[in-house]
Amino acid sequence: MRSLLVLPLLLLAACTAGPDYRGPDSAGSVSPPAQFVRAGQGSDISTPVAAEWWTALNDPLLDRLEASALADSPSLAIAEARLRQARASLRSERANRLPNANAQALYVHATVPGVDLGGSEDGEGSGDSSQSLNFYNLGFDASWEVDLWGGKRRGVEAARAQLGAAQANAADARVTLTAEIAQSYVNLRDRQQRLVLAQQAAAKQRDIVELTRQRVTQGTASALDLEQQGNVLEQSEAGLLPLSAERDAYLNALAVLTGQAPGALDALLATPGAVPLPPASVAVGDPAALLKRRPDIRAAERQYAAATAKIGVAQAARFPSLSFMGLIGIGGTNPGDVFDFDKLAAIAMPRLSWNFLDFGRNAARVGQAEAARDEAAAQYRQAVLNALRDGEDALSRFGARRLSVASIARSKASADRSAALIRQRYQSGTVTRAQLLDAERQSIAAAQSLSQEKAAMTADYIALQKALGLGWE
Repeated sequence: MRSLLVLPLLLLAACTAGPDYRGPDSAGSVSPPAQFVRAGQGSDISTPVAAEWWTALNDPLLDRLEASALADSPSLAIAEARLRQARASLRSERANRLPNANAQALYVHATVPGVDLGGSEDGEGSGDSSQSLNFYNLGFDASWEVDLWGGKRRGVEAARAQLGAAQANAADARVTLTAEIAQSYVNLRDRQQRLVLAQQAAAKQRDIVELTRQRVTQGTASALDLEQQGNVLEQSEAGLLPLSAERDAYLNALAVLTGQAPGALDALLATPGAVPLPPASVAVGDPAALLKRRPDIRAAERQYAAATAKIGVAQAARFPSLSFMGLIGIGGTNPGDVFDFDKLAAIAMPRLSWNFLDFGRNAARVGQAEAARDEAAAQYRQAVLNALRDGEDALSRFGARRLSVASIARSKASADRSAALIRQRYQSGTVTRAQLLDAERQSIAAAQSLSQEKAAMTADYIALQKALGLGWE
C-alpha cells in the first residue's frame, strides 16, 4: 500500500515543466555562406590559430605589452570575477535541490492566564490565576521541498547556461583587450614616426624661410614671398602639437590597459619605433568556423539557453508544491532535560500547498519568461548576422588598404626620385637651394602619408583578427 502512494510522487518528480532547449537553430537559423564574399588579396582560407595572433606582427615589445595586459588588466579581472559569481550561482542552485538542516538550541518561557497547566480536567479552582511554563530543547530540524515539476532542475539548467555565457564573456573580454592593446601600440608608433617626419619638414621649411629672407634683402624676392613661406612654416609647426598630444594619449592608454598608471610606460616606449606590419598572407577560414569561434556568439547562445530554462522555473511555480519538515531534539521543562536521552522528541510534518488563486500573477511571470526567451533568441540571431557582417567588412577594408598602401608607396618612391634628381641639378648649379629644400620637404610629406597608411593597414588587420574572434584560448 505504501509503495502505491510513493509511486505517483516518483512519477511526478520525473516531470519537468517548461520547454526543452533544442539548440541555437530554434532561434531561427542563419545559414552562413560557404566562404567569405569579400575575401581578396592576402586572404588564406585555412583555419586561423585562435590565440596570440599579434605575434604575427613580429614586434617583441608588443608581445611584452600583450602579456602584461593579460596578467594585470582590470577589465579581465572584472570578467573573471563575474565568472566566479556564475560558478557560485550554479553551486547554489544545485544545493537548493537538497534538504536543508539546522542545529538549534531553544528556550521557551510562557505565562498563560486562566489556564491550569497542571492538567485539571474540570478547571475548578483555576480562577484568574496564571501559570508559567519553561521549556528547554536541543536538537536539529530539516526541511526539503520535493521538485515535483522540475522547477529546481530548470533553475540548475539556467545557472549552468549562464555560467557558459560568463565563460564566453571572459573570452570576449580577452579578444577586445588584445585588440585594443595592439591598436593603441600601432597608433603610438604611427604618431611617433609622423612626429619625427613633421619635425624634419618644419626644419626644411625654416631653412626655406631664411633663404627667402636673404633674397628679400638682396632684392631677388618680394615681401609677399616671405609672408607666404612664413605662413607655410606656421602651419607646419602647428601640425606638431596634435601629433604630440595624440602620442601622449596612446602612451596613457597603453599604461591603463596593462593595469598601470598613466606615464608608467613613457620610458619604455619613448624611443620611436617602426609601425609593425601584417604578414603577407592572413588565414581567415570560412564563415561557419567564424560563428563557432566568436565568443560573443557563444555568450548569446548560452543566454538563449538560460532564458529557455527560466520558462520552466516560472511554469513550475503555478502547480502545487510538496515539502517535508522534520524536527528531532532532546528537552523538557528543566535545563538538565537537554542531556536526558530518554526525553527524545521527533516530529515529521509533510506540507502540500498550492497558490491556485493568484489572480494571474504566475501566468504573467510565465508570459514574461517566454518574452525574455524570444528576446534572447532575437539577440542570438542578431549576434550571428553582426558577426558575419564584421567579417566581411573587415576583409573588404583590409584588402582595399593593401592596394592603397602599394599606391602610396609608389608615390613615395616617385617623390624620392624627384628629390634625388633635383639634388643632382643643385650640385651642378642649375637649381636653387630653396628648390632643393622644397623637393626634400615634399619627399618627407610623402613619407608621412605612407607611414599613416601603413598604420591604417595594420589597424585593419587588427580589426580583422577581432572580427574573426581571435585572441583567446
